[in-house]
Amino acid sequence: MTLNIYIETYGCQMNEYDSELVGSILSGNGFALTKTADNADVVLLNTCAVRENAHLRIYGRLQELKKIKAARRRGFTVGILGCMAQNLREELLDAHHEIDFIAGPDSYRQLPAMIEAARAGAAKGAALKLSRTETYGGVNPLRSSGVNAWIAVMRGCDNMCSFCVVPLARGRERSRDPHGIVEEARVLAAEGYKQAFLLGQNVNSYRHGECGFADLARMVADIDGIERVRFTAPHPKDFPDDLLDLVAGHPKMCKHVHLPLQAGNNRVLDLMKRTYTIEEFKDLAAKMRSRIPGIALTTDAIVGFPGETDAEFEDTFKAMEEIAFDAAFIFKYSERKGTYAAKHFKDDVPAEKKTERIVLLVELQKKITGEINKRLVGQVFDVLAEGALPKYPGCLTGRTDTFKTTVFQNDGYARGDMVRVRIDRAKGGTLFGSAVGKSGGKQEERVRL
Repeated sequence: MTLNIYIETYGCQMNEYDSELVGSILSGNGFALTKTADNADVVLLNTCAVRENAHLRIYGRLQELKKIKAARRRGFTVGILGCMAQNLREELLDAHHEIDFIAGPDSYRQLPAMIEAARAGAAKGAALKLSRTETYGGVNPLRSSGVNAWIAVMRGCDNMCSFCVVPLARGRERSRDPHGIVEEARVLAAEGYKQAFLLGQNVNSYRHGECGFADLARMVADIDGIERVRFTAPHPKDFPDDLLDLVAGHPKMCKHVHLPLQAGNNRVLDLMKRTYTIEEFKDLAAKMRSRIPGIALTTDAIVGFPGETDAEFEDTFKAMEEIAFDAAFIFKYSERKGTYAAKHFKDDVPAEKKTERIVLLVELQKKITGEINKRLVGQVFDVLAEGALPKYPGCLTGRTDTFKTTVFQNDGYARGDMVRVRIDRAKGGTLFGSAVGKSGGKQEERVRL
């Protein structure tokens, strides 16, 4: 009997990509994938260990699965995959009897055998060995249809930021063969995907022989059918000039860089082991804006890092105000097991203080984002249509080259079309506009601009 597998994904784009790898591995071994847990024989939770909120969501989901398993008695199998499995083995296996097996990010090729063993009544399994070589070469991710596709160009991380669990959960950096990446992108283009999103914990560090990340990105951007190339995430410490040149000069490279700041105070940055100063970060942001007019910069920031004083938080506030990012993901510091910060620093910033600081930064960023977007009213941008949203009937939504969400009236366009949109108004982080023709369309469409 064919087993139905349901994969539920939490966390970052890398986890989304890994779930596509898992789907490919399992379907290639005779398992069937289902879109809901209702009719699944096996439920796999692909987990994230980076934020406390992700932990809480997964623990809550396990309680739900525990009830389902009790009701169905036999014939229902639960597996935990990914970073949380790698980092919290004992907590998961000892405290959650509903879990049948766990597998870390480098062990997905073992999943068919682990599922079969669990179904046969074997003891709880754990495959958590980190690899210095596994890049899942030869596995073609099983994707659903769309316009955007993730491509992991490397795995692991060597940066060892003091707050981050990723190097512990995903192991050391290793880069994929560029020829395999380019072939994957060619297949995507043939399948109708328009945008390739290149992923790595620090894409700056990509290196395979003589091929660096800028070389790789150029090869993907040169593929016929690929209309846009994005990447995340570079590290501010070593952003290469050749990558900056590529973003500035190649028409398919999106004029958007996500550049994680994390903090605006040098003592805090040093404790975080970020290896750059706030002055160096500001210089890099200024260089990007000078070389690439109109570029959008987004960022990450953490408030309440151990020992962060009010004055040090004020430095972060002032830095974000001065740099004026287009958007930001802002988080409260949460201690992660095994990290340098968890071992050496006391999480001593009170919860209410963290809340106060995050509210201030969020309000600042909302103001900055609103001001930036209002300046775009009246301008025309190419928007890659991604689909419809029930919230906006009769409209399509997509993103500009600079990664801004844009809603426009659907006048006969389809998902995957590159549409010229005149921005009529801006509300928060969303642009609203009117379609004025397909990009590169007929002359009369361009005249209407």
